Amino acid sequence: MIIFAGEIEYKMSCLIDTHTHLYDEAFSADFDETVSRSIAAGVSRFVFPDIDSSSREAMLDCAAKYPDNIFCGIGLHPTSIKEDWQEELGMVETYLAGGKPWYAIGEIGMDLYWSKEFVKEQREAFDTQLSWAERYGLPVIIHSREATAEIFDILEAHKGKSLRGVFHAFGGSIETFRKMDRYGDFYVGIGGTLTYKNSKLPVTLAEIDISRIVAETDSPYLTPVPHRGERNESSFIPIIIEKIAIIKGLDFENTALATTLNAEELFRLPFVADMTEE
Repeated sequence: MIIFAGEIEYKMSCLIDTHTHLYDEAFSADFDETVSRSIAAGVSRFVFPDIDSSSREAMLDCAAKYPDNIFCGIGLHPTSIKEDWQEELGMVETYLAGGKPWYAIGEIGMDLYWSKEFVKEQREAFDTQLSWAERYGLPVIIHSREATAEIFDILEAHKGKSLRGVFHAFGGSIETFRKMDRYGDFYVGIGGTLTYKNSKLPVTLAEIDISRIVAETDSPYLTPVPHRGERNESSFIPIIIEKIAIIKGLDFENTALATTLNAEELFRLPFVADMTEE
């Protein structure tokens, strides 16, 4: 199927998973098959968020196999901030200055769900990486779990500094979204939780304009219904888009187009070879 945006013809093979960990060990046995299955499902571009040095080489190796499809971020995940956090952060800085094209700084942020042992260090690491995003003109991929107040407190110091990015796995209220929007050009990353029976996210999403929404899986985590209980993967992105379309009262094609254009704008993604009709 082909849809139109101005003078550009988009095929439905150009969908984007804006947050996927296909380099995770969960895919080590069938990575190529998973990528092929996703492309067959119309999902041909993938944004890989970084975690830390323990998985970074695996991420880069996977990306090197599909340079036209995979676009990497660089950053230190808040749950990876331990005793060696300064060394880990130094590695991120070295990679940033190394000349490789990065498409985001992330996954960064704060997580007070798993541990509150390194709260001060999480704050400092998040603040530092926001400054790097400003310096390099890159979007941020923000992880926030039970840390909304802390995240906003740090963002306050960066207000007016042209930040842009996405709140990954967004699950907040409409009030949280409106406050978030004061700090920069931010989108919400919507994934499998939108499909869960008791999710309150559909109520919030109904009030968020489609121009602020991008689709993600967070695979292998947060698998959408009807696959809940299975390993999540990028081929499930059409399920997310269909659910967004229902909530927004739009058809699938226009929802797919909107979320694709949003992701391209946010991450400054290049076009893929099969985007236009021959």
